[in-house]
Amino acid sequence: MRTIGLIGGMSWESSAEYYRLLNELVRERLGGLHSARCVLHSVDFAEIEELQVAGEWQRAGDILAEAAKGLEAAGADLLLICTNTMHKVAGQVQDAVGVPLLHLADATAAAVRAHGLATVGLLGTAFTMEQDFYRDRLASHGLTVLTPDAAGRALVHRVIYEELCLGVVREESRAAYRRVIGELVAEGAQGVVLGCTEIELLIGADDSPVPVFPTTRLHAEAAVTAALQPPAAP
Repeated sequence: MRTIGLIGGMSWESSAEYYRLLNELVRERLGGLHSARCVLHSVDFAEIEELQVAGEWQRAGDILAEAAKGLEAAGADLLLICTNTMHKVAGQVQDAVGVPLLHLADATAAAVRAHGLATVGLLGTAFTMEQDFYRDRLASHGLTVLTPDAAGRALVHRVIYEELCLGVVREESRAAYRRVIGELVAEGAQGVVLGCTEIELLIGADDSPVPVFPTTRLHAEAAVTAALQPPAAP
């Protein structure tokens, strides 16, 4: 089993889900007392969030790149950025290390395509929904990506930062997300990408009339698959 390096803390609520899922998936696949070999660098999310708001993505990327270097030095054979939004600096992180970075949007797109779908709605932070780094990555796999209207985007973003990142789950927010999903489906979405790792704390398959794609779980599944692959022949 190869060692998975986790760049987490954005927020730690979803990083805890990554840790749980990685270990559960390894146990399911190998049985017995097996668990995941992993190392975690957990950043201070307040520092990252301030840089996000200020648009200082290069500085935020520097922090994550340094974390990646530390994980590689600690023995990580592959890396995960445990947040959708910070995949904006995925290239910067990958350039800093010699081990592969498993891109969350690639794992998500593969799952969508495996379901035979071509058009998806995207929920996430305002950065993820409104900037092109994530939507374009999904589109590069042949997907059409729909996002909520301005009011819907503001609602989804607010709930993530003011509630879910703090571990707060409210039924009224779940109902509001369901309304946003319904609007995306009415516009033609065949599935919905839960494009923020915290959203899975609030929304599941029962909350949508179309398939949902939980990015945290999909990313963890891809990581475990990669970690359990036999080494390439010399």
